[in-house]
Amino acid sequence: MKKNVAKFYIAFLGLLLFLGFSNTVLAQEKPLPKAQTDDFWDHVQFGGGFGISTSKDYTDITIAPSAIYNFDDYFALGLGLQYSHLKQRNFYNSNIVGGNIIGLFNPIEEIQLSLELEEIHVNNTYTDLYNNIKKSFWNTGLYVGGGYRADNVTIGARFNVLFDKNKDIYGSAFMPFIRVYF
Repeated sequence: MKKNVAKFYIAFLGLLLFLGFSNTVLAQEKPLPKAQTDDFWDHVQFGGGFGISTSKDYTDITIAPSAIYNFDDYFALGLGLQYSHLKQRNFYNSNIVGGNIIGLFNPIEEIQLSLELEEIHVNNTYTDLYNNIKKSFWNTGLYVGGGYRADNVTIGARFNVLFDKNKDIYGSAFMPFIRVYF
């Protein structure tokens, strides 16, 4: 498994280098667009995610605000926060708090590539008939991703290269996403 992840990561980095080199060569033919203004806040976009899922015995609420700074039409860097509360009555209760750093690269207007480092703290409580079992730990994720972009919305998928099914809170290393920034 680790060998496949390493191959995927090397291939992804090779693609990023190729696309970066291609843009450098093309930039020799035409000038890159310059920012319309030097005002910091004109380059900042806010977004994030919100999710809620409930049933009679289950609740899942997630709030994840974020902001990015666009250096130019190709590169952006941002920060995000995350809070999730999951509860299944008489069985499971979890609180997850953390943050992330994300780098975005748009080789062309419609394609967005991303590299994201996530660090979250997990507090789980498992309830059984006799006692509560508590488990508290830090979880680190390093995601490489890509998606199709239309204006402020990107639909795609990301892959956690540090995924360990025995230690991770997520069920899979592969995650689809919808990313929106205003």
